[in-house]
Amino acid sequence: MSGAHESDSDTKSAVRDVVPIILAIIPFGMVYGTVAASAQLSLVETIGFSASVYAGASQLAALQLVGIGAPVWSVLVTVFALNFRHVLYSASIGRHLDGFPRPIKALAFFLLVDPTFAAAEARAAKGALTVPYYLVYALLLYVCWLAASALGFVFGSLIEDTSVYGIDFVLPAYFLAMVMTFRSRAAFWPVASASAGASIILYTLVGPPWHVTLGALAGITVAACLPQRTGKSAAAHPADDPAGGGVL
Repeated sequence: MSGAHESDSDTKSAVRDVVPIILAIIPFGMVYGTVAASAQLSLVETIGFSASVYAGASQLAALQLVGIGAPVWSVLVTVFALNFRHVLYSASIGRHLDGFPRPIKALAFFLLVDPTFAAAEARAAKGALTVPYYLVYALLLYVCWLAASALGFVFGSLIEDTSVYGIDFVLPAYFLAMVMTFRSRAAFWPVASASAGASIILYTLVGPPWHVTLGALAGITVAACLPQRTGKSAAAHPADDPAGGGVL
């Protein structure tokens, strides 16, 4: 009886903890669905993309790059870079999944996104991270993300010109906000200026999609050439969250 009681308690705790997060991700998911509709994706493609990638920032980035005709390798590199933090999440959260059956552990890693990681770590800090708590939290978040994507697509497909409502500006604004989370780093302005300058020049002379790829390479080149800080100097400027506090 105590086991069933604990399971029921964990389920209720998971629902209580995830509801505020769901309220936050629904608008974000709907924006993705609207952008997907304007990019001429079908409903199946829109939901399938959310179901398989399950990372809002990466999905929006991929749509933006595909929309300007960027090469596939550029899309893949961008998605990999945006999602690399999940590798670190997995390494950290794996310590708390020892009691999970192997298939459940695999599912747990697939469902691991920013809010799930934060909730799981917080739960583990108070006691054992249980299967009912993790799965209820993670699955509710996943299902609501898919539902929000579908709702966004349905409503977005009713809008003839998304630019009238400024929806076409959502992606640039989102990624500008993401980039600006790194502004406290000493090398931010030289790298950002090099990348932006190269992108503007290439956009004028060559046009899309090469201004995105080569502009990024210009920034990477400048970053690689700059001297690296070590010791106390580096520790004084801890790395910012590349998600900018994002929910997925």
